[in-house]
Amino acid sequence: MSADCLFCKIIAGDVPSTEVYSDETVYAFRDIGPQAKAHVLVVPREHHEDAEALADHPELLAAVFKAGAQVARVEGIHESGFRFVFNTGDDACRTVFHAHLHVLGGEQLAGFGR
Repeated sequence: MSADCLFCKIIAGDVPSTEVYSDETVYAFRDIGPQAKAHVLVVPREHHEDAEALADHPELLAAVFKAGAQVARVEGIHESGFRFVFNTGDDACRTVFHAHLHVLGGEQLAGFGR
């Protein structure tokens, strides 16, 4: 846990969130600024700065993806389609320095890039 990390505080219960899915490895909660009808963040309970750092922990990365698929089922978007997104680095507009997977769906999503 990182004392200054917003997502670590959410996982610890110090900052409120709306839980969607939880297990011993990950915690998933609704994004407070949703970019789609369904927008849930899946975060590993263990602090890692970004997706690049998760690449060194393939079992944890797989657990995040598995939880993302479960979130899609819980949200009822697994059949209509959904998107997984990691933002890493300044050009990706990352704002929280704790690895997190965005699960987006529930509507037709726009394309990537500019």
